[in-house]
Amino acid sequence: MPSQRFYLLGNPVTSAIEVEIESSTDLDGLKHLVAAYFAIVEPNGIAFQFEHVDLPEVQDIISAQGLVAITIDGHAVRDPDGPKGLPIVGNFFEIYPDHLGNHQRLFERFGAVMQTNSLGRVTYHTNNPDIAAIAFAESDFFTKEINKAHPLYALKNASAGIFLGDTDSPEWRVAHKFLPPALGPKAVRHYAPTMQKTVEDACKVFDKLDEEGEAWNVYQYMLKLGSQAVGKLTLGLDFEHFTSSDAPVHDMVHLIAEMLSLNKKVTSKGDWYSSLPFGDPKRLKDIKSRIEGMVEESIQNAARGGEDDLPLQDAALKASNMVDYAIRATDSKGEKLPKESLVWALVVATAAGFTTTSSLLSWLIYGLVTYPGMQERLLQELIDNDFNDETEITADFTERLLFQDKYIKEMQRKHNPSFQPGRTAKTDLVLPGGYKLPKDSVIIPAIHHIHNNPDIWDNPYKFNPDRWDTPEVKNRHKASYVPFGAGARMCIGFNFALQEIKVFLPKLIYNYKFVREGDGPIEYDPMFQLIRPNNLYVRAQKRVKWPPKSEAAV
Repeated sequence: MPSQRFYLLGNPVTSAIEVEIESSTDLDGLKHLVAAYFAIVEPNGIAFQFEHVDLPEVQDIISAQGLVAITIDGHAVRDPDGPKGLPIVGNFFEIYPDHLGNHQRLFERFGAVMQTNSLGRVTYHTNNPDIAAIAFAESDFFTKEINKAHPLYALKNASAGIFLGDTDSPEWRVAHKFLPPALGPKAVRHYAPTMQKTVEDACKVFDKLDEEGEAWNVYQYMLKLGSQAVGKLTLGLDFEHFTSSDAPVHDMVHLIAEMLSLNKKVTSKGDWYSSLPFGDPKRLKDIKSRIEGMVEESIQNAARGGEDDLPLQDAALKASNMVDYAIRATDSKGEKLPKESLVWALVVATAAGFTTTSSLLSWLIYGLVTYPGMQERLLQELIDNDFNDETEITADFTERLLFQDKYIKEMQRKHNPSFQPGRTAKTDLVLPGGYKLPKDSVIIPAIHHIHNNPDIWDNPYKFNPDRWDTPEVKNRHKASYVPFGAGARMCIGFNFALQEIKVFLPKLIYNYKFVREGDGPIEYDPMFQLIRPNNLYVRAQKRVKWPPKSEAAV
């Protein structure tokens, strides 16, 4: 059997590997064979050279009298580049306080994969959908392993396998079996009446604020709204956020928000900082313990209800909330979700549920007061579909709101709250473009920069919901729009989040005209786990008249 010695162009020739090649092997087969030897993720990008001359045929490659060089997409393999940084602090001051703008600048300078070093923590980032799709896949190359380089390391909890645990763990496999039914499309539809009741209660407070002529901080009230619904639907708790216009935010919500802020502070400052026994690292541990105790109390209260156990799918459709579901649901063997997995699964379901929803709702209201014509088009669509104060907002109804769907998608494209879905390399590997990553390194598919990449999107900085009707967008790369991530570890609660948004938004649009208070620049907190507008103030002016149906709808 003939053989040939290959090496990656850009690596020392001493790294060459001898590969046996069957005589029947074609060029595509040789690429896949060589890819397996060198951990090249995408074989199609491989080409072969001998003494700087391309070798397009297998026979030419076998006959070459010397080492054959491998190129990837026309490139030699190389380490991803990045800013050189300063001693000790690395790139920390080149990234913060505006990590969105600064990462964008770095992508423009260093290309599709870049490396940053923040106080000793090395992380890789990509704005390329091909590489993002590879990273999101649970494969021989990448997985969600939350090691010290991962942005969720300070929150890691093996018991919360579905969210904060490693994929290759028994805790994740157990949680992945039990939790998806409670957050699937059918179960989420079951929660719609509670969601609608929540926004109707909130409208009473917004009415009061309008009567008093008060502007209000959008994120603070969307935090109240999102967490009020999630508290009921995950923990069975009434946070009482809308008993009055100045009702305080519940302790659970405060603690979870602080936990997410502290995690960002701790993980952005390197491994040495996260191990300190005082300051923010200690405060983070204490808060996690307090939250865990509050959730355990909710579980105990729910368990005292004495409801019968049910199979997974039945429990998902009949349970009053996720606590109720989790303590009643049994698999085909009669087994339940273990107590140690249950507590932190509910903690993170609650946290992810209201923080993502409240941030996205805030950006949706930002869009109403920033992009001309949006309120009018959304309201007209409601009128044309016979919406009024008595309408029951079901999934069947929201599916008819085609412009609302496009508006939400465009907002998630341009102002997506999520930023850091890290994935970990399982081996030394070579990515498309010839980028080398070492084993255990973490790469972040940078959602904001993928969604605003001009190589992917036409005029990405323009807010244009109608782009979602175009063939270019309908036929887009599968990883060019990933607001909830992708693959086996994508956000398990995306159905829940979208259902909430699609129930809340029609009520808000129908009842109020939103007007921005002030015209200063919108700020966000780079030391929070999600991207949210911190200083957006609006007046919600109660509507007293509505437009007639459009001619097309009559």
